[in-house]
Amino acid sequence: MEDSLSGTATFDPTPPVMPVSVLNRLARERLEAAFPLCWVAGEVSNLSYAASGHVYFSLKDSVAQVRCVMFRNRAQLLGWRLESGQHIEARVLVTLYEARGDFQLNIEAARRAGIGNLYESFLRLKEKLEREGLFASAIKRPLPAFPRRIGVVTSPQAAALRDVLSTLGRRAGQVEIIVYPTPVQGDGAAALIADAIRRAGERAECELLILCRGGGSLEDLRAFNDETVARAIRACPLPVVSGIGHETDFTIADLAADRRAATPTAAAEMAAPERSALLARLVADHLALRRQAAQLVNQRGQQLDWLARRLQHPGQSLARQQEGLRHLQRRLDAGLLLCSTRARGTLASLGHRLRQQRPALPRQTLHLQSLASRLERAGRQALDGKAAELGRLTASLSHLDPRAVLARGYSIITNSQQRIIHASSMLEPGEEIAVIFHRGRADATVLAVSADDGRL
Repeated sequence: MEDSLSGTATFDPTPPVMPVSVLNRLARERLEAAFPLCWVAGEVSNLSYAASGHVYFSLKDSVAQVRCVMFRNRAQLLGWRLESGQHIEARVLVTLYEARGDFQLNIEAARRAGIGNLYESFLRLKEKLEREGLFASAIKRPLPAFPRRIGVVTSPQAAALRDVLSTLGRRAGQVEIIVYPTPVQGDGAAALIADAIRRAGERAECELLILCRGGGSLEDLRAFNDETVARAIRACPLPVVSGIGHETDFTIADLAADRRAATPTAAAEMAAPERSALLARLVADHLALRRQAAQLVNQRGQQLDWLARRLQHPGQSLARQQEGLRHLQRRLDAGLLLCSTRARGTLASLGHRLRQQRPALPRQTLHLQSLASRLERAGRQALDGKAAELGRLTASLSHLDPRAVLARGYSIITNSQQRIIHASSMLEPGEEIAVIFHRGRADATVLAVSADDGRL
């Protein structure tokens, strides 16, 4: 180092010392930074499956080898089993195992050697068709709930066909199966599969199609990663269920299909509902419907009882009105009597006072007698007038009595809300009404309504 005062350089004779762990960590960081994820090809050797689920092996070529590890979470996604002697292409992270200082590759993904071009073609076709909207959810067709005929596009010798037939026979024996035979592997298989799908659509014998085959490598499934098959699926007027390979297999045909199943068996289960489950559902729906019907009947009965309690005969209303009139008449009689009594008392008091003041005046006595006579006559006249008025009111009320009107041949019509109908505009065809006569009633239904022209 340089001395700041003298300007001369000085050197530390002792080099820095670092622990092994620090060295290994720095080496690992340098390796991972210098080599991003990349693809490496080689032959598998020294393969070992650990109890933890990790896979340890070496990749080698003619002049070198390197240690590799595929951790359990990556190995579970592989979809096939690594074997010694296999030639693979692996996507790796170049790193260093710090605990032992071992240079190694962490395997992120692997594929059998030779399928790289196929996989790249798969990705390019997938991207192309996806841009065209061939895989859009909006164009997916719904599956029929209860199909009567199901078509199967596959090879007659395929185990997938036996799985589909046995599954449909067990779940839905009433469904008719039509097989559209086609090779599912080899040269020209894609064109034949597309032709079988078109033929099924043109014949329109089924309500949906199942496109299926067993599992296999990317090369084995090549026919189902073909553009002609994908376009035939979308052009088919029938909804298509794909069941190709195993759960980990995924093809262009799966993306184009209306529904994708993990296996051929799962495709059959998806296409047809289980008969026993349907029967159980029907029984449950029947019981639920019966319970709802019983509840509705009970509710309507309670409502009818409530309306019956609210319904009141017109005679009861008239009886209450007559009782009110009689009460008013009694109040009137009592008032007249009270007035008359008070007048007589006042007259007697005045007569008594007058007699005390002028007891000897016969003229005044005669006048008082005349006044008394006139007062009595006036009282009788007033009572007679009130009685006559009461008679007239009683007669008028009797003319307004609905029962008297009903006795002359008229009737009262009410709707279901107990409202009295006085015009045809208050009714609708089909509405239920009640017709009340002088004796009895009748329930009726309105057939037609016409405008009131004012004529009977």
